[in-house]
Amino acid sequence: MDTAIFSRSFCFLKRRVFILRDDGVAVTGADATISQKIDDYLGLYDEALPEVYGYVNRRVASTIAAEDVTAETFVAAMDTIQRGIVVNITIAWLIGIARHKVADHWRSLEREERRMAKAATNTHTGTNPTSPSATAATGSGQWDAVLDIHLAHTTLAELSTAHRSALSLRYLDGLPVGEVAQHLGRTPGATEALLTRAKAAFRAAYPEGDDHG
Repeated sequence: MDTAIFSRSFCFLKRRVFILRDDGVAVTGADATISQKIDDYLGLYDEALPEVYGYVNRRVASTIAAEDVTAETFVAAMDTIQRGIVVNITIAWLIGIARHKVADHWRSLEREERRMAKAATNTHTGTNPTSPSATAATGSGQWDAVLDIHLAHTTLAELSTAHRSALSLRYLDGLPVGEVAQHLGRTPGATEALLTRAKAAFRAAYPEGDDHG
């Protein structure tokens, strides 16, 4: 993790606070509550940073992307506090914001992958080679078996953005299918189908022959 990047991010957040308070007028009532929440948030930054970054880094494909999404998370949190929406400033709350930012990142990557695939099919005949073809049903009991976590993360990184995002939300974050669908902007039925294809792709990529447990 590039601590210099997040030092700059922290300085940026502090500058926003100083600009807001630079008029010299004492804050009272709701404004005073928001001011206190901002102080609490800045005080939590150092403790929360490795937790948020670790969460994000396990779900995106590169360190650069992890740093960008983490920075976006903290800026979005500040925006929320300034609107007076948040009640408790906690690491769990920040992780929730990070989950939404990671989902946004996945959707952006998936749109780019679709554009690239479309461009490729415009220059070649035949079917789109990136289209998913695995449709076999798989048992959820076997899927829920304990996997070697490091090998599982490595395998996830090899999957398409759509498959990686669906599996991460469902099995790393433990969200029900309905919430996964909301994060991905899909219907529950389409999400179930995506998860079936994603699990098949994961099994195909997972090195069964290795001694991992």
